[in-house]
Amino acid sequence: MPAPGLARIFNAEADVLQAIRDKTLKEGEVIVIRYEGPRGRPGMPETLAVTMGLDLAGFTNVALVTDGRFSGATAGPCIGHVSPEAASGGPIGVIEDGDMINIDIPARRLDVDLKPQEIARRLAGWKPLHKQITPGYMRRYVRMVGSAAYGAVLE
Repeated sequence: MPAPGLARIFNAEADVLQAIRDKTLKEGEVIVIRYEGPRGRPGMPETLAVTMGLDLAGFTNVALVTDGRFSGATAGPCIGHVSPEAASGGPIGVIEDGDMINIDIPARRLDVDLKPQEIARRLAGWKPLHKQITPGYMRRYVRMVGSAAYGAVLE
């Protein structure tokens, strides 16, 4: 399990895959992938490509945190289904590059080293990332889907 690490923020899985190809990631970083949850992506597809890409690129000390989901094939320190998700205004949406992330899997803890006042300030200034969504059912789904913490069912 990695020691605490500096956050490296991505707003899409594809951006992480590009960073892997470009060799711009560093050992010890905590990769945070936002806007991959039920509303953000939408639909919450699994992020297996990132974990596979990190493994194939030889990373051994990189953690992954996302509001997206993982399958049972995930390896290494990976925390998914972070709720509330970024697209719903969750705190994962205001973590910034360079913030210190502390992960303690045995204690079931995921913390960012920020004072509550700083988190509140960032949340007050948060603006959602708007992705182009095809008209029809997917727009309805985004409006109606609930948190992954409660099954990501339509409300």
